Amino acid sequence: MAAYRPVSRKAEATALFDLKSTSLPVLALLLRTVDLDALTAQMQQRYGDSPGLFEHEPLCIDLAGLRELDEAPAPDFVRLLALLRGLGFNPVAVRGGLPLHMAAGLAAGLAEAPDAAGPSPAPEASAAPAAVPQADNSSLPASAAPALPPTEVAPAGPAPSALGGTLIIDRPVRSGQRIYARGGDLIVLGMVNAGAEVVADGSVHVYAPLRGRAVAGVLGDTRARVFSTCMQAQLISIAGLWKTAEDGWPAGLQGQPAQARLEGERLVLEVIKG
Repeated sequence: MAAYRPVSRKAEATALFDLKSTSLPVLALLLRTVDLDALTAQMQQRYGDSPGLFEHEPLCIDLAGLRELDEAPAPDFVRLLALLRGLGFNPVAVRGGLPLHMAAGLAAGLAEAPDAAGPSPAPEASAAPAAVPQADNSSLPASAAPALPPTEVAPAGPAPSALGGTLIIDRPVRSGQRIYARGGDLIVLGMVNAGAEVVADGSVHVYAPLRGRAVAGVLGDTRARVFSTCMQAQLISIAGLWKTAEDGWPAGLQGQPAQARLEGERLVLEVIKG
């Protein structure tokens, strides 16, 4: 008979895991059709020639757009997920749909995400706003839904400086890194390489070439902007409305000092004049 071996109090006190609440930095795809043939053709046209652009990018499928369609059936999630994974996305959740649509998404193995929150209200102005540099305006229609709130991912290396809610990164951001400024703006003094992502609840300022992805206003702040002294971004997103380089930037913008902002439901990119 095996001897009884009591568990020590030290062993009982050692926690091998913890459960904590968190949120994930994901793009959201606003689905406006259940015609997957047409959707496949359009997405392949936009992104089919850019392997690796969305490599393993978490994605939430927003079905709110299907509410406007009369008696729209549930999407064929088997085909839809295969399409998105073929483009490099990693679909993880579904939100915003009618009960029939949500049930189909959950049956396909997706998690249920909370509906998107509305834009943050603008605070009352206490002083005159700073002047904005003159710019050449070129607007692009935005084509995505609000992204889910991201979680903070600590960058490798020395701790960054934080000042008054602004996160300052004074080194290049390498491919595969994701930097998130929670509750304020993000300032990056080094290059943001292709494959890197810089994210902020407020605006994103890059005083170097921006070659990766920039996501501003992730909690719905439509006043947020993206700035770079050398705009070469793979993707720009503000309050969930996003565009990629494959969609085409305005003529003369590539490699120039530029900013991105929202004008209603349009994502506007413009060269900043000195």
